Amino acid sequence: MKKFLLVALFAPACSLVQAQLHVNLFGGFSNYFGDLQSKAYTTQQAHLGLGIGLQYDLSSHFSVLSNFNYGRVGASDAYSQKALLRARNLSFQSKIYEGNLLAEYNLFDLNQYRITPYVFAGVAIYHFNPYASDTLGQKVFLRPLSTEGEGLAGYPDRKLYKVNQFALPFGGGIKFRVTDQVVIAYEIGLRKLFTDYLDDVSTRYVDQTALLAARGPKAVEMAYRGNQVKGSTDTYPADGTVRGNSKHKDWYYFSGIRVSIALNTNGIAAHRRHSGVLDCPKKVY
Repeated sequence: MKKFLLVALFAPACSLVQAQLHVNLFGGFSNYFGDLQSKAYTTQQAHLGLGIGLQYDLSSHFSVLSNFNYGRVGASDAYSQKALLRARNLSFQSKIYEGNLLAEYNLFDLNQYRITPYVFAGVAIYHFNPYASDTLGQKVFLRPLSTEGEGLAGYPDRKLYKVNQFALPFGGGIKFRVTDQVVIAYEIGLRKLFTDYLDDVSTRYVDQTALLAARGPKAVEMAYRGNQVKGSTDTYPADGTVRGNSKHKDWYYFSGIRVSIALNTNGIAAHRRHSGVLDCPKKVY
């Protein structure tokens, strides 16, 4: 009975020490890996990525986080080292809006160490909508054009892809405690996607006549752009010609600096380290 009374006595203090709320601010870059970007991780053609969120510490090692991230991804065949892809001449860009819920694990207790590696994983909902510039430099959204026959009656196996989807974010980094209230970190966060159309490129060309009849001349222009390369004499490929690689789904990722600012420490961490008054007992007898 005495043991349980002592546990009940110390439990509020332990909860006060361990339960900490933080605001997380992220700044870095966003990029993607797919049919127009063959490097799994690169800063080439990267764009600014930003994020804001809340973090709740369940213990000195485990936390739960919820974040809203914004980024932009894009790539162009013009930057490819392969002549065949440069001749394909496709390109795209898309804004990414993401909300996520993550679990995070710190290898070391930052109340005792200044540096720790960490990992995280969770679930996310994101929005994308790929677009490209036409020959006049005007922005053209690609999904309504069914560039690979998505949604066309003649290609029933190619469904119109959704622009709001689930992803599985995971990654890691290293943290450094600056003060009792501020922790900075460098992290890389990958997103496992369940679509191959983040870049609007996945499988094969469709029949030019069928695409023209269903979606108009702009769809034909944006589906095949090889004839826009200076000096090219190529014509629209035959139905079934390879356009992308459908065997592998697309990915996007964020990489950069996260700043965590504690909201409810009120000097608790410093007081605990210097006085030991609120230290939680490892054993209670």
